[in-house]
Parts: sequence; structure tokens; C-alpha cells
Amino acid sequence: MSQGAAALPGDPPGGRRAVAVWGLGVGVYFVAIIFRTSLGVAGIDAAERFHINASALSTFSILQLLVYAGMQIPVGLMIDRLGTKKVLALGAVLFTAGQFAFALSHAYGTALASRALLGCGDAMTFISVLRLGARWFPARRGPMIAQVAALFGMAGNLVSTMVLARLLHGAGWTATFGGSAAAGVLVLLLTLLFLKDHPEGHEPPPTAHAGGGKGFVRRQVARAWREPGTRLGMWVHFTTQFPAMVFLLLWGMPFLVEAEGLPQETAGLLLTTVVLSNMAVGLVYGQIIARHHAARLPLALGTVGATALLWAAVAGWPGAHAPMWLLVTECVVLGACGPASMIGFDFARPANPPERQGTASGIVNMGGFIASITTLLAVGLLLDATGDDYRLAFCSVFVLEALGLSQILRLRTRAQRREQERVVASRVETVHVPAVSPGSTA
Repeated sequence: MSQGAAALPGDPPGGRRAVAVWGLGVGVYFVAIIFRTSLGVAGIDAAERFHINASALSTFSILQLLVYAGMQIPVGLMIDRLGTKKVLALGAVLFTAGQFAFALSHAYGTALASRALLGCGDAMTFISVLRLGARWFPARRGPMIAQVAALFGMAGNLVSTMVLARLLHGAGWTATFGGSAAAGVLVLLLTLLFLKDHPEGHEPPPTAHAGGGKGFVRRQVARAWREPGTRLGMWVHFTTQFPAMVFLLLWGMPFLVEAEGLPQETAGLLLTTVVLSNMAVGLVYGQIIARHHAARLPLALGTVGATALLWAAVAGWPGAHAPMWLLVTECVVLGACGPASMIGFDFARPANPPERQGTASGIVNMGGFIASITTLLAVGLLLDATGDDYRLAFCSVFVLEALGLSQILRLRTRAQRREQERVVASRVETVHVPAVSPGSTA
């Protein structure tokens, strides 16, 4: 983390206590990611267990992400009003119950309800972790803290691809999903016992909720949305996150096995490559943005361009199967999508005051998941319509990327101008703060 910037007045102190508390919140997010991505390695098994086609299989992830995306603004509001601990604990209860119910499901309808419940709990984790980091660490560490949180989330994805995949084919469906639910119980107990919303002496200022609950909700959402930085952050998240999400969450394994003719073990290694690349790139992006704030947009746009280029190269390869070197390169580039999506929060964070951070983060986080839902559905429908032509189905990615890119280019100047105005205003306020006399105590 960058050490060059001085701490701002009122900044949390950070330190070991902050790392421990924040790390507990990250642990809850880590388990949620394991549960969220567990279907990605079980897609083929799920199709056989529930006797469903590609469209019905994609409905699992679509419903889960639809619930996740729909919950983002309500969850942001809940965090702003109730605090992180209560929301994280409720999330752990819900995603653990969903994972356990999924383990016991034999009917398609019951399994769908289980994934919806899981998505509801999952929706409460990441924004809570972002808020926890903002409450426990100095503001200058924000970009790196967010990237490290996402890195641990990808480590949860790594557990899915390397551990759950092997357990699934060894221990079976019920034992794998039911046994993994124990991790949810563990993080729930740790949260209830040890997690704190903020360090002593750094309680957030009380927020007035005049006008009733509905009035507060409308004001929070409207004020966050009016900020160009919030909207730019949402479209950055929209455009960068979904290609890797779609690949890891559901369609990567079937594509590599059925369309590219790879053994499941090799396909699993390629999915692991995406995760490892994500973790490595996340650390690099976090360090770059912490030191060079102006690098945010070039990194996001560069990631979009590289992803589109590699996706087009694989989809347009003239042979029956793309060469292994190209598939590996695509997986490495897809690994940059997650870290690039985190840049969206770095546009929304300085655009909103602390009491609106949860709501603004919820709006941003909706972006990528709306794009993922749309693409998951489009790929499933196109596979059924084209006789499982994965390369044609995956071309739907370009439509979403073009839409997101047009919005980023439209909003970037307005957001940058607004952010510069805030920086100038904060400097003026600092200059006019009365100096403390030598004999007094601050």
C-alpha cells in the first residue's frame, strides 16, 4: 500500500486491529464467493441431476444474479442505516441456508429457490466489506483495500475450481454442497462474536432520517445517482466485470469441454488460470491506482479492449478448436476483468459523502451483475437456438461491451470535472480551518 500520502483529519488509524476486523468481514465474503461460484464447476452435473437443457441451466445463475443485483441498493441502504455487522450476519444466515438447501434439492424448482436464497445472502457481503474497509482504514488506502478484498473473493473462486470440483466427483452432490455449508456457519459465529462496525472514537456522525423511511430512501438513491462519478462507476463495473463472470460462473467449463474438446481436468486448470490471473492483476491495479489516480480510466478501457480482442480471436478462430496458447491467453486476460471492475468503486467513492457510501456502492455493484445476467441469458438462448454453437453464442459479449463503452465515454469528462471541483473545494476548506495556537491542545 502506498505510504506517501498524509493521513486526513478524522481518518481511521488502520493497524493490526483494523486488519483483523476487516479480515473477518473478508472471510464472510470469501465463503459467499465459494457458494456463488460452486455451480460453475457443477454445471454439467446439475444438468444431469435436474434433467434440464442449456436455457434452464443458465436460469440458475440468472436468478441468483438477478436477486443479487436487485438487492444492491436495498443492501446499501441497510448498511447506511443498520451498520455492517448486522447486514453481514444476516447475509451469512441466508447464503448458508441456500447452500444447504441446494445440497438437498432433487427438484429443479426447489434448487432454483435455493440459489435465489443464496444470491440474497451473497448480495449483502461485498458492499459490507467495502464499508468496513472505509471505516477501519485511512481513505488513501481505499483503492488497495478494495482490490485486496476482491483478491480474497477470487481465492474463494479458486476453492471452487480446485477443491469443490474434486469433491463433487468423489464425494457426490449432497456431501459436497452440504459439507461446504459448514463454512457459512463458522463465519456467522465469528461475525457475531468479534466483528465491529468501526474503531473506538470513530463513530460515524448521526444521520437524520427526516420525512420517514421512504423519503430517506428516495433522497439517498437520488443524490447518489445525480453524481456523475456514481454513474461512471456503474458503467465501468458493467463493462469490465461480466465477461469473466459469465465464463467462471457457468459457461466456461461447458465451452472448454464441449466446444473445445478439452478434458474436464484441463478445463478446470484453465478456469484456475483466470482466478490466479485475477489475483495477480488485482494487486498490480491496486498499487497503480493508489499511486496514480489518473490511471483509473486508462486501466479500465485497456482491459475492455484486451478482453474484446481475445474474445474475438477465440470466437473467430478458423479451426474446429482454438489452440491451447490462445485459450490460455484469453484466460489470463479475463483475469483482469475483476480488478478492472473494482475501479468503478474508485469513481463513486470520492463522489459521495461517508453517509451515502453504501448506497453509491450498491448502485455501482449493480452494473456488472446486470450485464452478467443479460449475457448468461443470451448465451443460453443462443446455444439452444444454434445447436450449441458456443462461439456464436459468446458473440453476445460484444453487444454489452459496446453499450457500456459508449456510456463510459459519455460520462467521463463530466465525472472528472465534478471530482476536480470537489478536490478544489476541500482544499479551500482546509485553508480556512482556524489554526491551533501553540499553547492549546488539538
